[in-house]
Amino acid sequence: MNLAVIPARGGSKRIPRKNIKNFCGKAMISYSIQAAIESSVFDHVIVSTDDDEIAEISIKYGAEVPFRRPKALSDDFTPTIPVILHAIEHFDLAGIEFDNVCCIYACSPMLRSEDIERSLELMKKKKATSCIPVTEFNSAPQRAITLDKNLKISWKYPQFKMTRTQDLETYFHDIGSFYWAGRETWLQGDISRGIGYEIPNWRAVDIDNMSDWNRAEALFSSTNK
Repeated sequence: MNLAVIPARGGSKRIPRKNIKNFCGKAMISYSIQAAIESSVFDHVIVSTDDDEIAEISIKYGAEVPFRRPKALSDDFTPTIPVILHAIEHFDLAGIEFDNVCCIYACSPMLRSEDIERSLELMKKKKATSCIPVTEFNSAPQRAITLDKNLKISWKYPQFKMTRTQDLETYFHDIGSFYWAGRETWLQGDISRGIGYEIPNWRAVDIDNMSDWNRAEALFSSTNK
């Protein structure tokens, strides 16, 4: 059995009401719910929230909201793993135990159902404990520079400053849209030792501020005509 948990607290600061703000005509969280449901790999798709309005909208789009997340797990400093463990515990108490749990973030409008399906298949095929979506850096991080207050350039890795980017090792980064892991791996509290599932970097959208939001809407609109 597989469980999808979509964390969506109500107190977002940088973009107020971010999880249910209108994004290209629909509440932002609806895209994550839709991708999870359309993947057809989950026995339950739930939203973990402390907010009644988020709960109502989530149910409207087909998710379950079986509980309200406690305030202790709903502040600005709560990491993801305790939120997932709280959801697992809720079902454990009901006598329902899942093999795999996928955390899907509410602000993932570029996520596709096939990403969820294929990453689970890959995790099972490789017999991995977890699977994390990754994408290639747009530019080689080995050629990073810093600027001081006078705008003077310093090379972070001076040994690479004259190296062609095509001659440098390819690096990837976590895109923060979803995480698969086995139940026991979540309970152990470390999902970082699994495998990567590669997603093209044009679909890797991290929305932290309104500039990110506007860029994401433009990208979504141009690729979903």
